[in-house]
Amino acid sequence: MTDVAAAPSQTPALWEGALEEARSLIGVELRRTGQQWNTEAAPDAVRHFCWGLGDDNPLFTDPAYGASSPWKSALAPGCFLYTIDTTVVAPKLRGIQWLYGGTDFEWYEPIRHRDSFTVSARLLDAVEKEGGKAAKFIIQTGETLYTNQHGQLVCRAHGSTARTARSKASGGLSYAPRETHRYSPEELESIAHAVETEELRGAAPRFWEDVEIDSEIQPMLKGPLNITDMICWYSGGGHSYQAHRRAAMHRKRHPADAFINPETNAQDSAARGHTEAKMAREVGMPGGYDVGPQRISWLGQLMTNWIGDAGFLHRLNVSVRRPNIFGDVSWCRGRVVDKQIDGDRHAVDLELWVDNQLGDTTAKGTARVWLPSKNNF
Repeated sequence: MTDVAAAPSQTPALWEGALEEARSLIGVELRRTGQQWNTEAAPDAVRHFCWGLGDDNPLFTDPAYGASSPWKSALAPGCFLYTIDTTVVAPKLRGIQWLYGGTDFEWYEPIRHRDSFTVSARLLDAVEKEGGKAAKFIIQTGETLYTNQHGQLVCRAHGSTARTARSKASGGLSYAPRETHRYSPEELESIAHAVETEELRGAAPRFWEDVEIDSEIQPMLKGPLNITDMICWYSGGGHSYQAHRRAAMHRKRHPADAFINPETNAQDSAARGHTEAKMAREVGMPGGYDVGPQRISWLGQLMTNWIGDAGFLHRLNVSVRRPNIFGDVSWCRGRVVDKQIDGDRHAVDLELWVDNQLGDTTAKGTARVWLPSKNNF
């Protein structure tokens, strides 16, 4: 085992030449074994992913229902592809924290139960930025292509990952701590009502002709976020964590890619910050926090709930703006900004965002959906 005392700094700052290192593999096709949770859209895997989101849509979870749908098959939601490949394309910079920045998904084909995938991924760019919560950080953007067993390109995804030094490093990430929100009985009643009345369009078609520009869609609420939500997400959505011997061997190869647990003096993963407030503060976050793909998948669910079985989510482009910590609620919202006929497609464009209980916008994005028309349904 690596001598902990002799290991490189557990909290390195961005060094001179870090940007050049971050850019060194631009254009190179990268190994993806560590970014893969599933290889196919097996019915159980799809159901577990949906359960991890709190998504009961039978189009995804019930093969018999799917067989009677316009698709003649149960499907997987588009963001299920996070379990095939995380879209994190952020090589090099060992010891520098990963913070997920967002995904621009473009889907071309539905994902049917039992579809299997091959993936190719390459780094597109890396740029250095300055910010209010970290003196400087690097954004790495990569392209991931998902091809099914029929040779069809199902999806192109551009994922962005921020690489920032942790809080103890010079210029490291420095969100102020934030107390867990305590909800009043009135707030809890409002939360319960929103959850119980969540809209699921289902088999009733939402026709393109009936959609009005500038109309807001019914919000969807998630939370208050708790550890159980995160366990369910990781169970269905996957993760890149390692356990026992696999973790020990990884840390031996990459001693900076770990943290010392002050209670045991043993090494552990910095990813503990997602579930533990003390570790989150070591990273520089305001408290234990979610993962970006989870929140992006919530907005994907907002769209599939809204469009119904006959609709198709063609594009989802979401950036994560600030942390979502334990105890927060997330109001997933959308507004129609345009509609048009694009060839033989009837397209609707929407603006999307997520607000927490404080009124802070924690994610923003756009979507394009294809809806059925009354003229050809």
